[in-house]
This record gives sequence, structure tokens and C-alpha cells, in this order.
Amino acid sequence: MKKTRILALIIGFLGLLLILLFIYYQYNLSPVDKKSNADIEVVIPEGMSTNNIAKTLHDKNLIKDELFFKVYLKLNNVSSLKASTYLLKKNMNLEEIVKILEKGNKDSADVIKLTFKEGETISDYATNIEKNTSISKDEFINVANDKDFLNELISKYWFLSTDILNANIYYPLEGYLSPDTYEFSKTNLTSQKIITTLLDEEEKKLQPYKTALEQTNIHSIITLASMAELEGVKDEDRKMIISVFYNRLNKGMNLGSDVTTYYAFNEKMDGDLTSEMFNTYNPYNTRSSEMAGKLPVGPICNPSISSIEAALNPSTSDYLYFVADKNRNVYFTKSATEHEAKVKELKENGDWIW
Repeated sequence: MKKTRILALIIGFLGLLLILLFIYYQYNLSPVDKKSNADIEVVIPEGMSTNNIAKTLHDKNLIKDELFFKVYLKLNNVSSLKASTYLLKKNMNLEEIVKILEKGNKDSADVIKLTFKEGETISDYATNIEKNTSISKDEFINVANDKDFLNELISKYWFLSTDILNANIYYPLEGYLSPDTYEFSKTNLTSQKIITTLLDEEEKKLQPYKTALEQTNIHSIITLASMAELEGVKDEDRKMIISVFYNRLNKGMNLGSDVTTYYAFNEKMDGDLTSEMFNTYNPYNTRSSEMAGKLPVGPICNPSISSIEAALNPSTSDYLYFVADKNRNVYFTKSATEHEAKVKELKENGDWIW
């Protein structure tokens, strides 16, 4: 009788466990919100791991449990989820979501891919957007410069400060819109959506440097990074370029960076600048003597993370000058005499950038 009772208890326990597992399974299969029919955009980039896909879906409140999602994929032999941009709904069950991700929608006419390159300006971004979407360049720039919108963004993103609201800044978000390739749904695409998506990506990329950035002036770091982005190509050159900038600032010298002059006067970087430009005051133009000991008022492009790293961790040197040749090799010197001799040498050897 005792053995029979124990066996019955075991069977009862196993039965209860199976019922609980069934309930758990059905619960996690079911939609997060059966009443919600709103589209939720989910971007799955190339190379995203299953763990990150699960986290993304959970963060978007489209699945109930990340671990269950991964177990479900294994139980159903789902080996590949396609990179793309999806419009999913909370009223979809897990099976529906997985089937959509498994099939992908790369060829969907509703999906558009936009690539923003490191070193490009917001004006470049806006031109790209106008070329590939129904949003005009002027519309995008107007939204990006809207004071109310900017104040909302400042309150949302830790790396944005009121420094960007300086009246002398051409584009307040210059320097902060992460260069990368993005996929968007064409349906109801807005400038605000593009901007917040790029800022979300910037936040992810800056997160590892948050402590270091918050211990300094973030706007100054992004400004220096944007200059180094355009002045150098190699990481080690950019770190040395930043050290030159700091050395000149410490001596109360103007930074003498041509790339800031091009930006100040909206000139393409495809020819020599004029002495008139060099001598004209502009809060971006660090060739002007009136900018002695000062940074430009703001970033002059949207820099890479490697340039931001260079601005946070520059080399140590006593160089005060640098010049690049046509192959983007950078030469550093300690005095004006050495610098002028190097420029003369590059011109005589046919290595001058222009």
C-alpha cells in the first residue's frame, strides 16, 4: 500500500508538472497583447546573434520571455532568422513572429536602406534622405533644427546637452547622428523617426564610454573627434592630431585646422582655401586669429567611434603642427619653421594634397 501511494504521488506530481509545463508553453506562445494592432518596427541587422534578436523582441514587448524564444527555435529546428526591417504587432503569437523572421522581407518594397558615412555632415545626410525617400532636404533640416524637438531630445539622451543650442551652430545635431547603415519602413517614415533611430544607435555606441564622457565636456570631445575624423585616416594619426590640438589650446594658439574653415564657409574639401577665408572670423574657423585658444563652436561632421576614442585618449606629444599629403599620410612637426619646410617638400615632390 505504501509503495502504491508513493507511486501515485510521483505520477500525480509528474502529471501536475506536465500540466504546468503545458500552461507555461502555451502562455509564452500566446500574443503579448491580443488587443494591440499597432505596427512596431524591428530592425534585425546582418550578423545579429540569436541572443540579441531575442533581447530586441523582448525590449519591444513582442515576446514574453527571451529564454523561451531561444528554446522554441531549437525545438522547431529554426536555424536562420533573416536580417531585415520588420513591422510586427503585439497581437501576433510567437509562431507567427518566428515565421516572419524566418522568411524575411528583404525584397519588400516597403523597406528602404539608408547608409550614412563617417565624416559626412547633416547636410550630406539630408541630401541622401531626399534622394531615397519622400522627405525633402529642407524638411529634414528644419526638423533637425526645431527647438522644441531638440529640447525633447536633450531630455531623452544623456550625451546631448544645451551646448547644441548655441545660436552660432549651423546644425545642432551635427556630430551626434551615428554613421551606419539602417533599414526603415517607407510607410509613414518621418524625419523624427530617422533622427531618433540614429540617436538610439549613437547611444549604444557611446555607452561603453559613458563614464569617461561624463567626466569631461561631451560637446568638446565630439567636436575634437569630428576634426580628427577629417584630418586623419589612421587611428594613431588621429590620436596624435588630437594631441596637437590640445598642445595648441594650452599655449593659447588657434588650432589652425583647415577642415574647420571649409565647414565654416560651406566649401567642398577639393581645393585650396584663400587667405581671406583664413583671416575672416567665424566661430567654426580655427584658422582665424580671433579663435586663438578656442575650439570650433560645434562638431563639423558626424565622426566614427574610433575618432571619439582618439579624442578621449589622445597621444602625448610636444608637436604643434601637422600636415597631410595626397595619400593621407600625416607629418608632425614642433615649430612653424619645420612645418613650412615640410609643406614646401611635399609641394616640390608632387605630394601636396591638391
